[in-house]
Amino acid sequence: MLSEPRSGRLAAWGNALLAGFVSPDDAVIAIVGEDAVHRVEGLPGEAAPVGLTLALGRLRTLGVRGLRVALPAPGHPLGLSGPPDFNKRALEAEEAVVCHGAGYGLVPEVYEAGPDGDVHVEVVWHCLPVREAPPADVPSLGEAERELAEALRDATAVLSRLDLAGSGPVAEAAIDAYRARAERGREVLAPGYPPRAVRVLELAQRVGLLVSLAEENGPGGAVSSAEMAARAEALRPVERTGRRALVAVYNSVVEERESR
Repeated sequence: MLSEPRSGRLAAWGNALLAGFVSPDDAVIAIVGEDAVHRVEGLPGEAAPVGLTLALGRLRTLGVRGLRVALPAPGHPLGLSGPPDFNKRALEAEEAVVCHGAGYGLVPEVYEAGPDGDVHVEVVWHCLPVREAPPADVPSLGEAERELAEALRDATAVLSRLDLAGSGPVAEAAIDAYRARAERGREVLAPGYPPRAVRVLELAQRVGLLVSLAEENGPGGAVSSAEMAARAEALRPVERTGRRALVAVYNSVVEERESR
C-alpha cells in the first residue's frame, strides 16, 4: 500500500483538529474525501455507530492527544503495538489508526454499493482496545528519507533490469496518478505537518510509482511465473521501505509534539 491510505487521512486531519488547526467540519470533509460517509462503531459510551465529528470529539474527551498510522503486512506489524486481536484486524485491513494518550485503535471496513458507474463507498471504523506501547518498526523522518533515497535507486535498477523503463499506457497512467497524488500531498497531510514530512511523502509516492510500474506486465515485462516471483522478491524491500516512510510521515506530528 503506497497510495494515500484512509488511515493516513484520518490521522492527519484528526491531528490537525486535535491541535486546533482546523474546524471539525473541515476535518471531516477532508477525511471522508470521495467516500460517501464514514462512521465509527464500538466507541465507548455509544451503542450504535456514530459520525466522525462526534467520534473525534469523544476520543478527545477520552484522553486521546494524537493519532498514529499503522500499515502492517504479513510478517511486518508496522506501526502496531498489540493486542493480537487488534493486530489481526489491522493486518486484514492492511491499515489502522492507533490513538496516542488512550488505549484505543480504529480499523476501517469498507463497503461498496450501487450499480456500475454509480458506486458509492461507505466506511465503518471499528474502535477496539490497543496496548499503549511504542509502535513497531517506525523510523524517524530523517531515517525514512535516507532509506527512500536508497529505495529509489533499487527500484530504478529493478525497472531497468526488467526493461520497464516506463513506456506504454500502463506506465503513462501510473505517472499521471503519481502527479495527481503529489499535487494532493500537502492537502493529505493537513495543517501542522513539518515541511520535511511533505518532502518525504512526495518521495514515498515516487517509490510507489516505480513499484506499481514494476508490478504491471508492461512492455518487455516478465511474463513467466518464475520471472514474476523474482520481480516480487526484488521489489519486496522497496515496498517495505515505502510503507515505513508513509507511517513516519503521518506519525511525525505526534512524535514531534512528544519530543518537546
